[in-house]
Amino acid sequence: MSTWADLTTGKRIKHLRGSDLTQHGLAEASELSYATIQKAEQDRGELSVGSLLAIANALQTDVAVILGQQAPRRGADRGHRAALRQLSDAVHESALGEWEGIEDPSSVADLGSARDAAWSAYWASDTQKVSTYATRVLMEGQARLASATGAERNQLALILASTYRVAASCANGLGYRDLALGALTSAKTLANQVDDPVMRALLESTLSWVYLRGTRTDRAVAVAERAALAIEPSFSKASRPQLLAYGRLMIAAAVAASRREDEAAADDYLSQAHAAAARLGRDERLYGTAFGPTAARTEAVGIHVALKDYGRALNLANQPDMKALPSTMTKVARNRYKLDVALAQCSAGLYDKAGETLIEVGRDAPEWVKHQALPGVIGRRLASVSTSRVRNISDAIGVPLI
Repeated sequence: MSTWADLTTGKRIKHLRGSDLTQHGLAEASELSYATIQKAEQDRGELSVGSLLAIANALQTDVAVILGQQAPRRGADRGHRAALRQLSDAVHESALGEWEGIEDPSSVADLGSARDAAWSAYWASDTQKVSTYATRVLMEGQARLASATGAERNQLALILASTYRVAASCANGLGYRDLALGALTSAKTLANQVDDPVMRALLESTLSWVYLRGTRTDRAVAVAERAALAIEPSFSKASRPQLLAYGRLMIAAAVAASRREDEAAADDYLSQAHAAAARLGRDERLYGTAFGPTAARTEAVGIHVALKDYGRALNLANQPDMKALPSTMTKVARNRYKLDVALAQCSAGLYDKAGETLIEVGRDAPEWVKHQALPGVIGRRLASVSTSRVRNISDAIGVPLI
């Protein structure tokens, strides 16, 4: 019997669609044409990343499942599944007030440190540590918040909002959209209790990403635009946190615009992000979010890749200041950028370089790469040149690519 990875992409889509959903039904649910679905199931031509995301969303699965990198309902290992269950329980139970038994919650300072550790684990792609730290903060933090007043209550509200946000980010990255939205709902409730426009803006940037992953690109742009208008700084007077949040929102809007192939809008948003980064002058981090010149440059490469302007993307990637990424750049951000570079290299016919870049990513972030769409897209394009080469790459990174 063939394993899930041995099936073609078209056969996997057909299997996931099942007998209860017709091709016309899948086309309607994914907002793609019937011809696109028909060609996909017949393995005729390559699906774009946007089409893959739309089909995965309509089938309520992950892109990695469609590409054969994970089997249905068994994609994550036991440790990951346990971590996500723990995280889900913490998100929902803390919001519902189910923290009985926590009689001596940690101090505000200790909870803040645990929140920071959760974000560090997220950017290192360590789901189990994210769950461990976030669970502690959400349960103990809500227990302490129940009796807190004044400045302590405001501090706790911000710590909790940021922790719900890291939980949402982790869930969204792994394809658990409902958990992500639930966590963001709790985060926004807390953020609204505190006068911190930067936290509210960063929550909206995460919401924009949730909509983007769910292929609701128009909504993703609208959310980022709305939040940017609310915090839009006067560049001569703006605080550094304002510049960071505004720049991150402009990146979110640019990415979403590029996914709907709106080049003019993407360039406009990107220019605003570059302006904010230039005003900052250096990379900074706040509430688990990094922004500055490095983020603006690396995100620009991904945006041009999404717009299929591969030459421009490679020209940016080959600039002297892009050759050595700063050591402060997180593992997730670094490897997401490298996947964009690998796709641009592959599309430009630089197949050996694309393969080498893909191997770098797989070895640096073996668990994270399993949940990404681009390795499968790159692998299928490389397979048109050399199937054996792709199999070697698959073996090297531990992810089936064809």
